[in-house]
Amino acid sequence: MDPQSCRKADSSNIWHHLTRHTGRPGPVMARGEGLRLWDLDGREYLDATSGGVWCVNVGYGRREIASRVAEQLALMPYYVGSAGNVPAAQFSERLLRHAPGHSRLYFSSSGSEANEKAYKMARLLWAVRGAGDGGAPGGGPVILYRDRDYHGTTLGALSSTGQEERRAGFGPFLPGFAEVPRAFCYRCAFGLSRASCGLRCAAAVDEAVAREGPGRIAGAVFETVTAGGGVIPPPEGYLPEVARILRGHGIPLILDEVVTGMGRTGRMFAFEHYGVTPDIVTLAKGVASAYMPISVTLTTEGVFRALQEGEGPFSYFRDISTYGGSAGAAAAADENLAIIEREGLVGRAGEMGAALLDALRDALGHPNVGDVRGLGLLCGADLVESRETREPLAEAKAAAVVARMAELGVLAGRTNRSIPGGNSVINFAPAYTVTREDIAVIRGAFLRALGDVLGG
Repeated sequence: MDPQSCRKADSSNIWHHLTRHTGRPGPVMARGEGLRLWDLDGREYLDATSGGVWCVNVGYGRREIASRVAEQLALMPYYVGSAGNVPAAQFSERLLRHAPGHSRLYFSSSGSEANEKAYKMARLLWAVRGAGDGGAPGGGPVILYRDRDYHGTTLGALSSTGQEERRAGFGPFLPGFAEVPRAFCYRCAFGLSRASCGLRCAAAVDEAVAREGPGRIAGAVFETVTAGGGVIPPPEGYLPEVARILRGHGIPLILDEVVTGMGRTGRMFAFEHYGVTPDIVTLAKGVASAYMPISVTLTTEGVFRALQEGEGPFSYFRDISTYGGSAGAAAAADENLAIIEREGLVGRAGEMGAALLDALRDALGHPNVGDVRGLGLLCGADLVESRETREPLAEAKAAAVVARMAELGVLAGRTNRSIPGGNSVINFAPAYTVTREDIAVIRGAFLRALGDVLGG
């Protein structure tokens, strides 16, 4: 298809994600190599977002993944996930070497689906245990989730998402979910300072358990590092304390590592930074670096065994994901992880992430930059109207900064219609192969865009 016909077909036929179709159409991307993208008009961009949503983690143009997938598709593309396939078995062995404490992989196609599987596992665990003791009092079950966290686009995942603008208009939502306050020191839900708060946000989890009733709670789900809700690493001590509270009541901890898993934070899993071992982990974006759609719900052997030892309809996990049986996707995942191992990209993500964070902190001298934070190659700059009041910058102004960066040839991201009055965080999550030279380009474009759009 020639470029003009392609642009016409795109603008006339495609309903783009997260887009209001007014004004000039957006770019049509044509090819990529490393961290660089070229649109249909030949314009070059440095992609500081790993594909726009933090998933092309090993960079564009990885021909070894494409070749491995092509070979597998020719050999056998698919068979239902109630049977096995060779690349899935190979990937499971490779991944579990990095996941002490976990032993089982359940395959599906997206992060939303991986979280749905986790919720179903948690609810079925609750039902199995309830069947043995006559059931928990007060009804149930309930899964706790946290303000600002995002768990996906399906109705179940949205029911557990603490981002009201993403939920608006899509209700009613599923019962059986209860929110706990955010763990966000810069914008503390309790108006406290970290020096004297006593981890009030963790204590709020304990209060929610008491309020809902420990016997009713089937699990608690958190993003290890809140990503789309503002790039928020938890305060020191928060996750261990939450894990202790939940463990004391026998409540499974589910950690959503759809964004952070597979090395983005400088560890294979972000929870390794915090010394906790969740019962269930969800992975997606980095599993195959978006070369194929695939996700994983990773569990302990205890979770697996508990869902194999019931009776009647509770005697196994009655669930299926059609494309969880994709041998081509599993081949992509195995080759992707082989690249990460071979090139030492987890350690590199930690090293380059520290360099990126340092570079972005140069923007703290600007009057509209209130905070710069992150972990590994997941960084965010919190833009404000005033550093004194910390009032979030108007969303249109934040969008204009990102648009100006794109004009300068660098693609950054931002919170987008997620937090009412709080869509002011610019995010940066380049591929693990980012160089110091790339970081200098990102820094320069960000600083210039701030000046061009906001002055100062």
